[in-house]
Formats: sequence, C-alpha cells, structure tokens
Amino acid sequence: MPTVIALDVSLSMRRVLLSNGMNDSLQNEQLTRHNLAVHGINALLHYLQVNSKLEFVSLIVFSSLYEVICPFTRDYDSIRAKLQTIEEQDKTCIESALRGVNNVIMAEWGNTTACQVILITDGNPGIGPMSLAHSLSTLNNILDVSPFPLPFPYPGKLSVVCIAPQQDAALQRGLPLYQRLVDLAGGDSIIIVPESPLGKYSVTACFQKLAETNYVSFQGYLKCGHLGSRISLSPAPMPYTKKTDFELVSGLVISNTIEICGFISVGDVGSPSAISRHLVLPLPTEKTASMQGISLEEESDTDETGDEGKIPSFCVLLHGALKVENMAALCLLNNDWYGFIYSWADTKKKSNLMLTVLEQGCDVIPWLGTFSNLGPTDTAEAAGASFPVRPTEKRSYTQNSPSWIRQVGLQSDIQKILRHARKLPEKTQNFYKEVNRLRRAAASIGFVELLEGLACILERECTLLPPNLNPDCTIQMGHVASMIRKPEYLELRYNIPPARTKFQHGGS
Repeated sequence: MPTVIALDVSLSMRRVLLSNGMNDSLQNEQLTRHNLAVHGINALLHYLQVNSKLEFVSLIVFSSLYEVICPFTRDYDSIRAKLQTIEEQDKTCIESALRGVNNVIMAEWGNTTACQVILITDGNPGIGPMSLAHSLSTLNNILDVSPFPLPFPYPGKLSVVCIAPQQDAALQRGLPLYQRLVDLAGGDSIIIVPESPLGKYSVTACFQKLAETNYVSFQGYLKCGHLGSRISLSPAPMPYTKKTDFELVSGLVISNTIEICGFISVGDVGSPSAISRHLVLPLPTEKTASMQGISLEEESDTDETGDEGKIPSFCVLLHGALKVENMAALCLLNNDWYGFIYSWADTKKKSNLMLTVLEQGCDVIPWLGTFSNLGPTDTAEAAGASFPVRPTEKRSYTQNSPSWIRQVGLQSDIQKILRHARKLPEKTQNFYKEVNRLRRAAASIGFVELLEGLACILERECTLLPPNLNPDCTIQMGHVASMIRKPEYLELRYNIPPARTKFQHGGS
C-alpha cells in the first residue's frame, strides 16, 4: 500500500548525540538525530527494494509547516538523493505534518485506498500554541474551522518513530501525547523507540522491525483444476470486517489457496462494488505432480539455463487466455467469499493480471444472481437464461419516483399536473395520479412546503382559466387545493380521491 514518510526537520533534530561510553562513542559524537533518521529511512527503502518493489513512497518534511520533497514514486534512489539535501527548519508542529500527509494522500489516492504513514521525530512534542499538547487540548473545539486531521479520512495506519534515547526527558514527556495520537489514528497504529544505546545499529533494527511488521507480503497458490502456480498479491490484502444489522464479522482473510471456479464474460461482470484490487504476480513454482500439471520425471533444458522467459507459467497462460477471450475468472477466496481475476491494461502496450476482491457473500452482484446457481454456458443457453438475472421480488427503486436534484425537474412535474388539469374531465385519472405521486414524494422527504405551494398554484390557476374550458377543471383543482392542505394527506397510505361531479359522469 502507498507509504508517506514524514520527517521532522526542526532544530531539535540537529542535536548531536552524546558519547555513551561504547566503542562507537567517537562516531556517536558526530551523529545527530537527523543523521540517524536518514539512516533509518535508507534501511526502510532497502527493505522495500528487496521485498516490496511495487510500493509507492512519498517523502515530506515538516517543522511549523510541511513541504513535499518527493511525490509518490517507486524510484527509491531519487528519495535517497533528496534525503541528502534536506535543511533544518524551525520548531515541531505535528498537526501541520498530519495535515500535509492527508493532503498528499487525498490528492493522489482518494479516501478508499489504504495507506501507511510513518512519522519520524525526536519525541519532543514541541512547546507553545503549535505543540502537540496544545493541539490535543483543543481537539473538540467546535469553533475550530480546521478540525484535527485524525482519524484519517482514508483507511490508514500511523507509525510514530521517536529517534531519542529511552531515558530522554523530552521523550518521557511526549510519549503519553504520542500514545493518544496513535489512539486517535486507530487500527494497528504504533509507537516505536529504538533500543539503548541509541546508534546506527539500534535505529537500523528499529526500522527493520517496522518494515517486517507493516509490509508483510501475501504469497499463496492459484489453482485451476490440475493447473496452478504460486503467486504474490500486491498490495497485500488486509483483513476484512463485515458489519451487518445484527452482527460484526471481523478478521476475514484470504485463503492461501485461491481456486478458480469458472469463467464469465467481462461484459456480464460489469463494474461491481469491490473491497480492494490487487496485482497478481507469479512466483517460481516447484515442478510436482500437483503443480502446473508437470510430472516429477519431466526435465527440460530451460531449468539448467535458468531463463525465466522459457519456464512454463500458469499465470502467463491464464493472463493470455483471459485477455484474448475477454473473460474473467470467478475464484473462491474463502468460505462464501469470491473475487474476479482478469486482464487489466493501464496503457495500450502493457497489461497485468488483476484480482478484484468482492464483499463476502454469494449474492453480492445483483445482476449475476447467486454464485451457487451459476453453471456451464451450454446449460444456460438451453434453458434460455441470460444476464442480468431478474430478482423475484419487486425492488423499491424500480418505481418511477420523482427526481428533484435540479429545479427544472420540480418545475416539469408541476407543469405536467397543470396540463392534465386543463384537459379535465378526460384526464381525471392522469391528473390525480400525478398529484398523488408528487404528494407522496414531498411527504417522504419532508418537503411539506411544496404541498402548500402546489395548492396556491392550483387556486391561482382556477382564476386564470379561459371561459371555454370545462367547469370540471375549476372544481377538481379547487378540490385538490383544499384536500392537500389537510394533515391526514401527509400520510403515504392515503390518496386524494377525485371529486364526484356531473361533468365527470357526463364525460365518462
């Protein structure tokens, strides 16, 4: 998942470490906390370069203000180069840093992508109006035009790394404040402090632990009949929590074995609601009787040369087939949990194998029906079945309800009522149908002022009717104007009935 590294560049980060009596004491005398922070960031980038090459990383620095040093990139060498040119600024403001992080992530990824935020500081919460203590004390101030930037407006995890000796007085004063900060961030947010003695070795170990905790890759096995391949998903899928009206199901994880159940046209799949999307990457797969359909006795010259381009791969076969046939593979991720694997191209020349993870359940895509009812294509064609699957019950949103998003929609509905009114008594049924339709819609959303306005319009229209129109027009409009003002007709179950007149009977 995308990562933002927020580095504190306040003056306190430039303090030189005191000698600790160890063998590297002479070296520590020349090191600042900023040097150790840069060393730790380089260790983190090295881990990502080896284990998570597809992670996007952005670097921002902060003091009282923030500055984006490097936007999201996979070129970790460019981040390393920018780290060497950073200059110190003024005092620490954690709130400003978090605002900058939110701005960078929302502009690039929106509010649905899970992101990592690594905030590196010296543990000093700052002093004065811009300090962390002041920000947390004014957290619930309703007059504040800029609310505190936590919790994140996107699925995020905050990791605070304090580059300071564990016995440091400023750190001891700031730890409770940082603990409250990670509590606000929620999730698995943590605080990490390097072990004593503080030096390059302890900082490297600290960032190594952080990387191994936050960047756990997903490796599993993709299976289709007797064919299969070891795969890696990037980014690694997060545990899924499903909330219903009466229960909370949490901790759902994708199984290590993903099994393809069948294939369906991409056009029939459409664009269903999804939890997450992942890149499917093949891994070297052992040649066994159960993997890739290759027997143990078979050997080839490609194994000796080690040329990956000549080694058979099920993922390559699947990708090519899905791309050519314009199909998607329905796969089982866990009990009653499904997803689609398909070929996706961000450019015309390059395409990738992607996995879309659906919500848990067998009926999460309405137009496909229940997944357990899907079967072979020839059987469906013989039965005359096709997509979309029509639900047995009548959905409420299939009713022709008014749309008043814009003013012109409301005007057209009222004008339609007036057109029917001028053609009474022939259009009596249409007139009352439209009146009751508008009345129910207005009552449903609490727009009772519209009913009074419609009554005034009908009364005014009665005085403007030409003398050659049927008298039933005036009678029926006056009847509706008086009835629509009555409180009982705010109930949805009641309809305004037509007034019985001799003109109505004569017209019928």
